This record gives sequence, C-alpha cells and structure tokens, in this order.
Amino acid sequence: MSIIVNKLNYIYGPGTAYEVQALKNINLEINDGEFIGIIGHTGSGKSTLIQHLNGLIKAVSGEIYYNGEDIYDKDFDMKKLRSKVGLVFQYPEHQLFEVDVFQDVCFGPKNLGLSKNEAELRAFEALRSVGFPEDLFYQSPFDLSGGQKRRVAIAGVLAMNPDVLILDEPTAGLDPKGRDEILDQLVQLHEEKKMTIILVSHSMEDVARYVNRIIVMNQGEILYDQTPKNVFQHYKELEEIGLAAPQVTYIMNQLKEKGFRVDVNVTKIEEAATEILRALGRQA
Repeated sequence: MSIIVNKLNYIYGPGTAYEVQALKNINLEINDGEFIGIIGHTGSGKSTLIQHLNGLIKAVSGEIYYNGEDIYDKDFDMKKLRSKVGLVFQYPEHQLFEVDVFQDVCFGPKNLGLSKNEAELRAFEALRSVGFPEDLFYQSPFDLSGGQKRRVAIAGVLAMNPDVLILDEPTAGLDPKGRDEILDQLVQLHEEKKMTIILVSHSMEDVARYVNRIIVMNQGEILYDQTPKNVFQHYKELEEIGLAAPQVTYIMNQLKEKGFRVDVNVTKIEEAATEILRALGRQA
C-alpha cells in the first residue's frame, strides 16, 4: 500500500476574510499499481488534494503516509518523496525552463545526484517512453505544440523514476488525436512499468475509458470512491453537483427506458456496442 491519507484538512487563507476550507476530513488509500481518476467541478478540491500527495502543500491537520512513513515527520526525506511521487501540472510550461528539451528532462535526475551519463540515459529513455520524436530533443521546449509540451513535462517526471505518477488535466486544450495519444501512452506506462497513475480530469469519457477507480470530489470532500460502473450509476446525483456521466451511460439508460434489455452499467463504447447487438439478437 503506497499512500494512506488520514483525516486530512486544508484551509486557504486561514484567519482572513478569504478563508476557504479546501479539504475536509479526507480519508483515502491508494494501492500500488492502481489507475485512479479524480473528478469534480472547479473548486472541488482535486488539485489541492494531489498537491498534498507529494508534499507541495502541507495539511492543516491530518496525516499522509507513504510506504508506511509519515511524510510530516521531521526526519522524513521530502526530496525522496517528490522523486517517487511525480506530479505533472495542468500547464506544462510551468515545468519547462531549460534551453532545450533534452536538458529539461535531464534536470530532475541531475538534481537527484546522478552522474551526467546516468541523467542523460534516464532522459533518453523517458523521452522515448512518451513517444517524443528524437529530431526534437534539442529544440527549445517553448517552441513546441501543446501536446509536445505535455510529453516533455511527463518525461521530465518519468526521468526521476517515480512509483506514482499524478497528472492534473494532462489533456486540457488538446485536440482529440493529441488527447488519445497522451492517454494511450499513460496506459502503456501503467501496464509496462506497473506504475500507479492518478489522473485528474474533467472528461467523464476519459476516466470511463481508462481508469479502474474513480474518486469524486465535491466541496472539499470525497463523495464517491468506487469503480467507474458504480460511480456512474449515480449519474443523476453527479448532475446535481455539476458533473455528468459518459454519453454511453445516458444512451444505455434511454434504451432501457424504451424496452431494450441492456446493461445500463457499461461505461465504454465497445461494451455498449456489444450490449446493443446482444439486445438486438445479433452477435458482436
């Protein structure tokens, strides 16, 4: 079990007129090798929560344990935590600053104390693992497209050799092709490296397609923490807090209302197609 969050609370602007409790008594267990989606409307606490997981923000109260160690213990190695729990921000340009892509990805490993050769090997492997083209390795990161910047930012975290990869809206602003490429790459990393991946997203279609577990945040609290099928059973409750289910959920429920015997709990297009063909008496 890699991360345990116990009774976590966080307040922005405590003691001021702008005081806001962003997290309220959060209890959470994240196991090794999970692929988790975190969803919620703007201001629900998603980004605040994930920034606690690698120590960027310190809780007002509560505990976080990484592999059995309290990250708030005075002797805890926070630098080691941040190398093992990597965070990719929503806007990749916030993480890019070197003169070229390759040097940017080398920065993290060098900061860990690795030799120049070791850092460069890590950078090369990380860039290849995210499908970044070699002919752009020595391009300025600021001249790249949005999707390319995302890949570089992800590679920069992967070069630290993390056990947990957290991504805050990694597909925001990308076209459908770029979005699918980034998400498919994450699936490959999850499967090949057995990496724990936590994906923060506004897209119900993405979390339904890719993750195994969904955490729904609402007003600083966890509303649901279940499998995608179980979460999207509550699509009417999700609508009440400004969210929605995948389009598949609505289609299947409408078909059932019209008398078709279909499983309304499917969440993926492929599953829905199989169900519809079965209901029509045809083989998929």
